[in-house]
Amino acid sequence: MKRVVTRLALAAVVAVCLAAARPAPNAPRAQGTRSHRIISLVPAVTEMLFAMGAGDDVVGVSTFDHYPPAVESKTRVGALVDPDFERILSLSPDLVIVYGTQTDLVARLEHAGLSMFHYEHAGLADITATMRRLGERIGRTDGAEREAGRIERELADVRRQLAGLSRPRTALIFGREAGALRGVFASGGVGFLHDMLDVAGATDAFGDVTRQSLQVSVETLLARAPDVILELRPSEGWSVERLARERAVWNSLTSVPAVRDGRVYILADDLLLVPGPRVVEAVRMMAGVLHPGVVR
Repeated sequence: MKRVVTRLALAAVVAVCLAAARPAPNAPRAQGTRSHRIISLVPAVTEMLFAMGAGDDVVGVSTFDHYPPAVESKTRVGALVDPDFERILSLSPDLVIVYGTQTDLVARLEHAGLSMFHYEHAGLADITATMRRLGERIGRTDGAEREAGRIERELADVRRQLAGLSRPRTALIFGREAGALRGVFASGGVGFLHDMLDVAGATDAFGDVTRQSLQVSVETLLARAPDVILELRPSEGWSVERLARERAVWNSLTSVPAVRDGRVYILADDLLLVPGPRVVEAVRMMAGVLHPGVVR
């Protein structure tokens, strides 16, 4: 039950992260020094660490870390809003990866003399930039460059395959109340969700809003009249039956082209909400419903 709750809360955590301001510079630490005891409170960065070959150096992860499977054997140290400071100290880390908004935790870690890597994220390009910066920080430059380069090449390949196709006006939704069109949160015109939608071959219905996320009303959705509604959901708890029920909720908006034309999609997979190394898979999944059969 606990794992179900944490998975279903993932979208809320994404919303908090999207609204976060950029943090202060990282605490001083010798660049390129190999880290052997790393704690990551950021699931996206945890995935980066494993992708660049530093998985064995990770001794602690957040409550929300479930990928790759090897993280299940790591010690849990809380998450964005409930970090366990005492448990963090007990693991004797030489580097702690924190969100920029965790000001209280940062102050306590600084007082304890622990080195930190402050997570900064905004758009799609920040994923590979973060990987390279992190690789340099922990002495894994080769692995970081390999993975960052792969991501950039594969995203460019997706763009190439979709070049010249029509770009449906798409509302990218990442949260709402169950069984209702209340508390609807959409991607705005900046940030990794917007950028993924762009690479996947769509025009963001809220692309003119210079925010990473916004809450939208039914009236706003009617006015924006998207050709496609694409909902992103976490993996766990989304059976075929539940997906069908939640998709049917949109049927009340028959004047919206996406509803009228049967182009409302709910994609339930954690990788869609984590700005990490699996972003190419996420983009391909989105492109698969926007432009079926085009992207290999």
